[in-house]
Amino acid sequence: MVGKSDKIIVGISLGDLNGIGIEVILKTFEDKRMLDFCTPVLFGATKVISYHKKALGLEVSVHGITEVSQIHPTKINVLNCWKEEVNIELGKATKVSGEYAAKSLSEAVSHLKEHKIDVLVTAPINKETIQSEEFNFPGHTEYLEANLEGKSLMILMTDSLKIGLLTGHIPVSEVSNAITPSLIKEKVATLHATLKNDFAISKPKIAVLGLNPHCGDNGLIGSEDQEIIAPTIAEIRDTGILVFGPYAADGFFGSETYLQFDAVLATYHDQGLAPFKALSFGNGVNFTAGLSEIRTSPDHGTGFDIAGKNLANATSFKEALFTAITIFNTRKSYKELSKNPLEIK
Repeated sequence: MVGKSDKIIVGISLGDLNGIGIEVILKTFEDKRMLDFCTPVLFGATKVISYHKKALGLEVSVHGITEVSQIHPTKINVLNCWKEEVNIELGKATKVSGEYAAKSLSEAVSHLKEHKIDVLVTAPINKETIQSEEFNFPGHTEYLEANLEGKSLMILMTDSLKIGLLTGHIPVSEVSNAITPSLIKEKVATLHATLKNDFAISKPKIAVLGLNPHCGDNGLIGSEDQEIIAPTIAEIRDTGILVFGPYAADGFFGSETYLQFDAVLATYHDQGLAPFKALSFGNGVNFTAGLSEIRTSPDHGTGFDIAGKNLANATSFKEALFTAITIFNTRKSYKELSKNPLEIK
């Protein structure tokens, strides 16, 4: 590495090359003060970055490298993962852009596993065009779980709201059968651990949402809440974990009941993400909890409709970057504090 620095090395995958991912990355580092907080390494190609800079009229200097030993701590490093020309069609979902999004992500995760970078921030992918024999996953979360240690938990978060998902990218028709006592226990345990280890909350208080309208109305609208979710929550609470519910999802957010808890566990994707994005869209962060390494991303998608128009807002990406840094430092401190606990006599 060129020079020495104690700054965190943030690996960044480019996401879909035809979307707004590279735009929000470049806009984040337009403010050179961002380099005081971290050393960024973009996994892609300088030619691709130059194309986007020209298309958007952005004046951001980058430092091309071919291996991590060449990282410069005060520059925006671009690790060249391919040499060939790539056909970029801004605003279009193509197999080419998906293929190179996968290459960027694969290289970034490989470096993360080898601890050549400290954390990973991912720009948005198109879940359809990225599919291949090598990438056969519903999204980032499942791919990362398959390539890292641990059991993943998708958390959408701001300073005042953290929503985890009991089930992730599965059809709504499969949600009911997927919810089991063992799954609830696993996800609550992961959420509880991440609140302590990654957010320094000593006694986390967790809410679990009900699956059915009105939590089933005592079995009139489904029995899962009464027969599976409620008894499992009670069983977990008997172990000392502060978990409560199930709560009817319709009034939980409108009444601001969520503010009474450190985190919320939603039973399925849209039950958690719809209210989260209504309350926090553009300022939220997607954090993959429960894994051996740290990954965050912005709370938006590829933005094909505005790609190349210099309209993308970088706020969420910037929040994702700061969140990754904060979690890295908190997790590091927690490990150091709990490494040699005092023996109880």
